[in-house]
Amino acid sequence: MDSTNFPPQQRFQPPPANSKSIAAMVLGILSIVIPYIGLIIGIVAIIFSAISLKEIKRTGEQGRGMAIAGLVCGIIGTLIYGIILLIVIIALALSYSSDPFY
Repeated sequence: MDSTNFPPQQRFQPPPANSKSIAAMVLGILSIVIPYIGLIIGIVAIIFSAISLKEIKRTGEQGRGMAIAGLVCGIIGTLIYGIILLIVIIALALSYSSDPFY
């Protein structure tokens, strides 16, 4: 048999992953791990996740799971550092208002 009679086989290539969803996941994880700037990183992760989910719906790219993971981690990181910031502000306000030497 001669193999030149067969057409070349096309390889299946899945659609590429959305790069914003990868960035959202990385930033979401960092928002939980990195202290002090986790609040800002978490907000950026939420924004990137929202943008990437819209792009994935429109273009059919891969990465929906990474975008959701970035969204969840970004929300958790934002809440953690938001609560910590709120506790610090309340503690400072109470310490200044109950100062006996003032």
